[in-house]
Amino acid sequence: MEKLYTAEVTATGGRRGHITSSDGVIDMPLSLPEGLGGEKGKSNPEQLFAAGYAACFQSALLVVAGKHHERLDPASTVTAHVDLNKNSDGAYGLSVKLAVDLKGMDKEKAKQYVDEAHTICPYSIGVQGNIDVELEIV
Repeated sequence: MEKLYTAEVTATGGRRGHITSSDGVIDMPLSLPEGLGGEKGKSNPEQLFAAGYAACFQSALLVVAGKHHERLDPASTVTAHVDLNKNSDGAYGLSVKLAVDLKGMDKEKAKQYVDEAHTICPYSIGVQGNIDVELEIV
């Protein structure tokens, strides 16, 4: 596999710490989610993962549409819902729901595009077999 890009982000202090990217674009404090005792106004790893997954999946949808010689409505969206879960053994894990709204596209075609995007999105491929991902057509 050919490496195209490497993102480099350094974390200090864990979930209540700070993250900085090597290019300085990301430089922000982190907190636990507010509902788990964290501070308001700070991001958390689940939000950052959700942002990356939503953007990546939207790009995969654009690729799929292009393969079908179509353009997605610019108002189309992907919303990633990332859940932090705890099982009965005390281990933590994630689950994801991707809510996809392909404006102006019928549900059957939208499902086809979403299913195709799920096979090429690097995030979908990366979590396959490790994280439950639900695909929802809005």
